[in-house]
Amino acid sequence: MRWLAYMPLRGGSKSIPGKNIRPLAGRPLFAWSLGAAIDSGCFDEIWVGTDSDDIRRSVEQEFGPKVKLFRRGAQTCTDAASTESALLEFATAVDFDVLCTIQATSPLTRVEDFRRAQQRFDEQRADSLVTAVRTHRFFWTDDGRALNYDPLKRPRRQDWAGTLMENGAFYFSSRAVLESGRCRLGGKIVVHEMAADSAAEIDEPEDWATIERLIEKSRPA
Repeated sequence: MRWLAYMPLRGGSKSIPGKNIRPLAGRPLFAWSLGAAIDSGCFDEIWVGTDSDDIRRSVEQEFGPKVKLFRRGAQTCTDAASTESALLEFATAVDFDVLCTIQATSPLTRVEDFRRAQQRFDEQRADSLVTAVRTHRFFWTDDGRALNYDPLKRPRRQDWAGTLMENGAFYFSSRAVLESGRCRLGGKIVVHEMAADSAAEIDEPEDWATIERLIEKSRPA
């Protein structure tokens, strides 16, 4: 099995200009989850795909030859382009059996997450894997329908396992699933549960300080 990790990054960011290479707690944003992937030892190769020369230089400065660079086409770097379009573009050029798609906006991903997820994927003979966190919140539709519990039998927190919520940290996809369904998830899907704080993502400027505090809190004294 040839395991590759791929982080698709693009230069344009409307909400936070230069977001992917902006320093977060002393490192570029992308370096947190990418560094965890490198340290995990799970992957035969680790790649970053980008259309930005600034991002390329930052990746080279941070990780050198540990990370390979892929030049993304303009069509996969527009605001309307899906992540799947970037993955399929990459798949046409680079050989792999399983691809791990890593999101830079989830910097609280840890080394052990990649290791435990890979073990689960292998043990379950899965085709794809999604990461999630457990929540004990009750969810509703706009038209007043409960999604994850029965209001007539409202569970006590201590008696309820809760619901798994996708956190977008990373995904595993077999080549067969990605190419046949043109989607990162398909076939037999398994879930890797992560720590609650990994649900924090950087999408808006106000998220920055919040996640910096979480990173500093998790560092050894």
